[in-house]
Amino acid sequence: MSLTTPLALAQAGWSIGWIVAVVVGVIAFVILLIIAQFFRLWLQAYMSNADVRLFDLIGMRLRKVDLGTVVLAKIQLVKAGIHDVTVNDLESHYLAGGRVVNVSRAMIAANRAVLDLDWKKSCAIDLAGRDIVDAVNTSVNPKVIDVPNPERGKQTIDAISLDGIQLKAKARVTVRTNIRQLIGGATEETVIARVGEGIVSAIGSAQTHKNVLENPDRISKAVLAKGLDSGTAFEILSIDIADVDVGQNIGAKLQADQAEADKRRFQAEAEKRRAMAIAQAAENRAKVEENRAKVVLAEAEVPKAMADSFRSGNLGIMDYYRMKNIQADTSMRDSIGKGEGPTEQKS
Repeated sequence: MSLTTPLALAQAGWSIGWIVAVVVGVIAFVILLIIAQFFRLWLQAYMSNADVRLFDLIGMRLRKVDLGTVVLAKIQLVKAGIHDVTVNDLESHYLAGGRVVNVSRAMIAANRAVLDLDWKKSCAIDLAGRDIVDAVNTSVNPKVIDVPNPERGKQTIDAISLDGIQLKAKARVTVRTNIRQLIGGATEETVIARVGEGIVSAIGSAQTHKNVLENPDRISKAVLAKGLDSGTAFEILSIDIADVDVGQNIGAKLQADQAEADKRRFQAEAEKRRAMAIAQAAENRAKVEENRAKVVLAEAEVPKAMADSFRSGNLGIMDYYRMKNIQADTSMRDSIGKGEGPTEQKS
């Protein structure tokens, strides 16, 4: 056997070993690079007792989750004493399109204020489009709502008391968020509408406008008694009447308008009756003319009848003259009765 064979084998073994070592080194370097990407966040969470594992970070990166947002939210919750929210809960809410940072801040604020707010309810409120941070802040620090809303272009709530006087009122409603009814509860616009309706009803039931001006708080008491915050996301703490001004005398204006309408109606009815009377008079004149025509026709038949009587011998000449004398006597008496002198009757 040649002595070169062991030497060749030794050289070949050294070559394979170097190749294996290089491959292992490359793999180790790649692994170190991958670990280096998550080491800072993992170390930050580890030092904060946030219970975030390295494999959790790798999985979130593969699922395209913002690692910094989730880890920071987890650390904030742990430091605030909230340990029941897991990394998986934060990741799930992020993937659902929620605002993880807002929900975490709201949970911390609610925990500090000893409010009944858990993670699932917070996520539901956030996914519904509500600002969960503002809702918690309003629950702790009540806010004031102007009624009516000046941004809508209307400055006052107008109502009319029983005496017909218009009153213009402004109110300020103090509310706080009702966390239990925040999901599915009516919004601020509903509260404004209900309070406005209550103000109109309270003023409308007042006997006189003076009663309202003397005691504006009667409006507040009447509105609060209606329970207007039922079914809304708010709890009404107080309703304060900021201003009440006297407007127009609507009652007198309505009465004047009604009187004018009645006058026009009566004028129309009178015109109708006048037209009917004119038509009736014209009809009567037509009837008179018709009767006169009949009289003329009847008088035209008298000479014919007399001629027939003469021919038949039923009427004599003396009878005719006596009839003419009677007619002349009657005509004279008519003339005397009218204050005229006697007229000569031609025979």
